[in-house]
Amino acid sequence: MTLTNEIMYTALLKKDPNFEGIFYVAVKTTGIFCRPTCTARKPKRENVEFFNTGKEALANGYRPCKICSPMEKPGETPAYIKNLIDELDKNPAGKIKDYNLRSKGIEPNKVRRWFKKNHGITFQSYQRMMRLNRAFNKIQHGEKVTIAAFDSGYDSLSGFNDSFKTVIGDAPTRLKDKQRIDITRLETPLGPMYACATQKGICMFDFTDRRMLETEIKELSKYFNAVILPGENQHFKILRKEINEYFDGNRKNFEVPLDTPGTKFQLKVWDRLKKIPYGKTISYHEQATSLKNPEAVRAVANANGHNRVSIIIPCHRVIGKDGSLTGYGGGLWRKKWLIDFEKEKSKNHAPD
Repeated sequence: MTLTNEIMYTALLKKDPNFEGIFYVAVKTTGIFCRPTCTARKPKRENVEFFNTGKEALANGYRPCKICSPMEKPGETPAYIKNLIDELDKNPAGKIKDYNLRSKGIEPNKVRRWFKKNHGITFQSYQRMMRLNRAFNKIQHGEKVTIAAFDSGYDSLSGFNDSFKTVIGDAPTRLKDKQRIDITRLETPLGPMYACATQKGICMFDFTDRRMLETEIKELSKYFNAVILPGENQHFKILRKEINEYFDGNRKNFEVPLDTPGTKFQLKVWDRLKKIPYGKTISYHEQATSLKNPEAVRAVANANGHNRVSIIIPCHRVIGKDGSLTGYGGGLWRKKWLIDFEKEKSKNHAPD
């Protein structure tokens, strides 16, 4: 589909999120440019022009809109939230209460709403899970339950045990067979993503608005017999570095360790995905044929759909036999963006 001015203007009127990152609209009468999803009053057709990037709009003399902040990454974490998360990362056993927030000039309800929207839990629940993650790790490394509880910020052993059972579903003394999966939120030009990691590697990396995300997380918990808790992981630092390099156009291949359980067939399919060259696409039929099973197109497409590690295992590089864009859990607009982005960057011979 050719992206005409008429299509973009219709998307602007509808505030269509499928066009986020695809184009930017500039208003001649105000000198301001916006995202297609901006909630500001919509201008007349004759008063707008469209750009592929925010940088192009800036170069043409337009200013970024203060309502939709088009130069920020979609879903970007506000600075005051980043500071709170950094404070917790440095001291997971600490407790940031409402009066602490007010002393920093931050309204507690504002923080609560942000965590509810972006993590599905309140800020207090987020802190509690960070403390439990810390305690879980200590106990699994041989620390006594009592010491782990008090070192993780709990005032009583009974309170720790109750909280532990509520969140983890078992007593802290029965952790022998359970694993811990850390989860964090990363920001990208295509919107925020959740990353999960075991001690071996990244086991999930997907967009926060993916419809099957809740199912993916439940499957991970079942596969690994694990509890998923917010917290840092040694592999997140590598992931952040490499994904930023990718979106800057300076990385074609990823080296971050992965830990991706699946059936024997799924593992073969995902391994084939990783061999599709950057900037190239293949069809589902070609993928099935390369696996010496040309009749298994549907099974291959289904395995692609169960890939939990977006971009790094590049299922976005598989298209329909007729060249159509089909079957991408993150949304077809993101699939198109990634394919176009890689093709453009591959022309520039971006280094790994």
